[in-house]
Amino acid sequence: MPAISILFHDVVNEAEADRSGFAGSDANIYKLEPGDFEEHLSAIDRAFGAKPVSVESCHNSVLDGQGLLLTFDDGGESAYPLIAELLAKRGWIGHFFITAGFVGRPGFVTKHSIRELRARGHVIGSHSFTHPSRMSACSEREIYEEWQRSINFLSDVLGEPVHTASVPGGYFSSRVARAATAAGIKYLFISEPTAGCHSQQGCLIFGRYTIWRGMAAEVAAGIAVGRRVPRWKQWIWWNTKKVAKMVGGDSYVKIRKSLLRNS
Repeated sequence: MPAISILFHDVVNEAEADRSGFAGSDANIYKLEPGDFEEHLSAIDRAFGAKPVSVESCHNSVLDGQGLLLTFDDGGESAYPLIAELLAKRGWIGHFFITAGFVGRPGFVTKHSIRELRARGHVIGSHSFTHPSRMSACSEREIYEEWQRSINFLSDVLGEPVHTASVPGGYFSSRVARAATAAGIKYLFISEPTAGCHSQQGCLIFGRYTIWRGMAAEVAAGIAVGRRVPRWKQWIWWNTKKVAKMVGGDSYVKIRKSLLRNS
């Protein structure tokens, strides 16, 4: 089985969903209740039977390209200490992708939190600097600046190079990868639900399967162990959205937010 990456966001009570990470219904659909998150971890543990690994382990072929990677986007304050403590109970590590320009703002991690996550063995990476709504629609210079500013900021916070990143909003393109490589990023996580990884524009690209509010823990576990049905369902849904994004452009973003706000 090739490496499978799972994408989480925040872990926060639904009644207080805006408290951690980006606010709004379009962001909150990806946030899990603490109890539900623990159920997901337990189900994955039972099904997979091995600890999640780091992207460096996969790249160095320590596991012959096999393993499970847990990732957490946005950099909401639930990353530390809540998520970190729940992972620590199992001796698990995760990849925390931080929107650097929001560090220290209400609802987001602080510099201290970032250092503590790293001290616990987690991988720290960039989730851009400002989290543009459609990163692939930005100019290549703008994309490069998003990566470069965020990488420089996080490297200064940690006192070590940062070479890992994830693309905000699922808006990936070859220009996004090319700019990432130019900024010194080696490992780039995207939102396309595919297993394994491939090289593109000098980056090693990892697909990811997204977890959202209300998803059954057993579905997440099925994805983790490579079951075809849950993986294919997500692939079909993602590609349907991909077409809508391409056709709709900025209108897609506005319509999606409106529909979720009124649902």
